[in-house]
Amino acid sequence: MSGLAMFGGPRAVPAELASEEHVGWPVVTDAERAAVVDVLDSGRFTSNQQAGEVQALEREWAEYVGAPHCAAVVNGTAAIELALAAAGIEAGAEVLMPALSFIAGAVAAVHRLAVPVFVDVDPVTFTMDPEATRAAVTPRTQAILAVHLHGLPCEMDALRALAAERGLVLIEDAAQAHGATYRGRRTGALGDVATFSLNVVKNLPTCGEGGLVTTGDADLHRRLLRYRQFGEDLQGRRRRDYLSHVLAGNAKISAVQAAFTRCQLARLEEYRRARERNVESLLGRLRELPGFVPPSCPPDRTHAWHIIRFRLDPAALDHPDLAPGALRAVAERALRAEGVPVMRYQTLPLPEQPAFRSRDGFAGGYPWRLPGACSAPYRPEDYPRTLAVIEDSLTLQRWHLNPAAGSVLRRCADAFEKVWEHRDELAAAARAMDDRQAIS
Repeated sequence: MSGLAMFGGPRAVPAELASEEHVGWPVVTDAERAAVVDVLDSGRFTSNQQAGEVQALEREWAEYVGAPHCAAVVNGTAAIELALAAAGIEAGAEVLMPALSFIAGAVAAVHRLAVPVFVDVDPVTFTMDPEATRAAVTPRTQAILAVHLHGLPCEMDALRALAAERGLVLIEDAAQAHGATYRGRRTGALGDVATFSLNVVKNLPTCGEGGLVTTGDADLHRRLLRYRQFGEDLQGRRRRDYLSHVLAGNAKISAVQAAFTRCQLARLEEYRRARERNVESLLGRLRELPGFVPPSCPPDRTHAWHIIRFRLDPAALDHPDLAPGALRAVAERALRAEGVPVMRYQTLPLPEQPAFRSRDGFAGGYPWRLPGACSAPYRPEDYPRTLAVIEDSLTLQRWHLNPAAGSVLRRCADAFEKVWEHRDELAAAARAMDDRQAIS
């Protein structure tokens, strides 16, 4: 086998192979172009029109996930915030969520003056651990925000039982899990209310930003629609009356975005099946490389494979003395040199984010300053499994979303095998890195 590219050898993944045709995302076709032009020609641009693209997207997405109701909104973060509002989460209440996640869910809670309470994750699924969630419940807890991280559904039966036992609202954050299933049911129909992102990098994208909220509760859906547009009630009305029934802002999605997403939705299952084949082929080869620990999917659910996270195990690489972080850093450098765009995803647990350590930037320290609200500082060390996952893992993002990515992923597998064959060189580089850090 040739030498590592970072030491002068040839790349395993030629740059010209990683073309827009093979790894570009989203895949934009003539269908999207025609749909957008049709909206421009129609003059029906917003969700105010009662029979437009927005309403069609809502109907189609509700039918796809198996939920009675859907509301399309401006982005995934707004979807979570509106779900919290429509569910009646009170100021100063606590919302449980995983310590390993994107910050959007925590920010949405803060914007509703709710206190984010973080829980540790399962080290294999990377989703919130039900037992850690149970241990975090207090008399002030009102909701669980179950994040289907990377596209794998949480252990929803256990979370559902806990929510029912303690009278909590169960909210799915399915921003990365379009089309994934848990015990035969799709994400979006597993909790009291569910939120999705339509950001351009998501498995179901729009041409920019967008979000969807699904629920089986008709009253909650009605409240969502009010919170989407200044507290107004537009259902069944031919014209606006400009009466605001609740204090709310503007979170509407445009008809252009909805039309684009409807085209993507028509191909979602086709792309999902192709992605599953391509990713499984890659992971099958990684499973043959001790020390490179690929993600897995429990047999009772399916994975949307929005992000592929793998961990590095120094002991399984026959170098148990190596610091996991040093090994991960050197492996990242080696794989990127081979042409595989691996990277870290979330370099800090949420409770260690500067915004949550300082509690700056939202009305001078609220919601933590509210009477009776939990004001204890967040301690990253309380989430050891999250810290370990962040320290020793890398992710592959976006390249595998394109259904034509199979040939590129085969070259990526070649790169992993090449790096694995040179693991002793990686170990030496990792030790040198450790030594330099110790001296400094």
